[in-house]
Amino acid sequence: MVQFTYSRLSHFLRLSVNKASFFRAGTEFQHTPGCCVQSIRWQHSVDSKSLQERQRQQMARGLPKQKPITGVKQIIVVASGKGGVGKSTTAVNLALGLSANDPSKSVGLLDADVYGPSIPKLMNLKGSPDLTDNNLMIPLMNYGILCMSMGFLVDDAAPIVWRGLMVMSAIEKLLRQVDWGELDFLVVDMPPGTGDVQLSISQNVPVAGAVIVSTPQDIALLDARRGAEMFNKVHVPVIGLVQNMSVFQCPNCLHQTHIFGSDGAKNLALSMGVHFLGDVPLHLSIRETSDSGKPVVVSAPDSAEADAYKRLAAAVVHRLKLLHS
Repeated sequence: MVQFTYSRLSHFLRLSVNKASFFRAGTEFQHTPGCCVQSIRWQHSVDSKSLQERQRQQMARGLPKQKPITGVKQIIVVASGKGGVGKSTTAVNLALGLSANDPSKSVGLLDADVYGPSIPKLMNLKGSPDLTDNNLMIPLMNYGILCMSMGFLVDDAAPIVWRGLMVMSAIEKLLRQVDWGELDFLVVDMPPGTGDVQLSISQNVPVAGAVIVSTPQDIALLDARRGAEMFNKVHVPVIGLVQNMSVFQCPNCLHQTHIFGSDGAKNLALSMGVHFLGDVPLHLSIRETSDSGKPVVVSAPDSAEADAYKRLAAAVVHRLKLLHS
């Protein structure tokens, strides 16, 4: 309100200054309306700085303190600015790629998309988690990956009609009330967009880095940029951008078509000063294996599609080492 008042007042005084004379006599100013404008501007600047400092101190007191998840060494969030770009499929195959590249590493997968959980189907998992003696949920496992999802706690067809506070409570339970054991990597499949869940996770747990998934088309890139900027604002390192559905190769004639455009995510990464992690093709086998609950990294480990995800996983690990060295 202070800023608005000073702004309006300065505006009206400026109008009067345009009609009045304003001149310098030696090193002194005449007492004209211009002096009032300068005085008010100076006062406005001082008040604005004081107000900003008070706001900064209040925000710092209000932000939650980050607390590590017990037993988890590094948290990798996989995000996208919008839905439908293959984020969940990328998160699943990234987790499997991390494990395939180095079987000595233990990997977990957290489905943070409360409204539309995909991990149960993608990982071919059903049932409710058991509880430990300390009332912690025990993650379900398949393909050597520990998994937790809201989809394990509700019926398949049941809509989750919750307001923000209930969603935040659910996220807190998925983060804190799960017995992950000892994990080298926890891959978090984030919901699309830049809302409460992204902020809650970024501010409550130490995130090692964010992987942004986008298709090459312009409309998806706009939201990918917003996603990357959001993580910058909450001080989460952006590991890099993944260009999903980059090219389609005809299985008959092998002709390649860039259905969603060419090199859009690569060019965006370059313009933002963000690392480009690689391409994942648009291929029928990725869709079929995902729908059947047998991700391509485990069902066709020697295929070109699986190799793309393994290269992505290797690039993520390399970038993490550089970011945290």
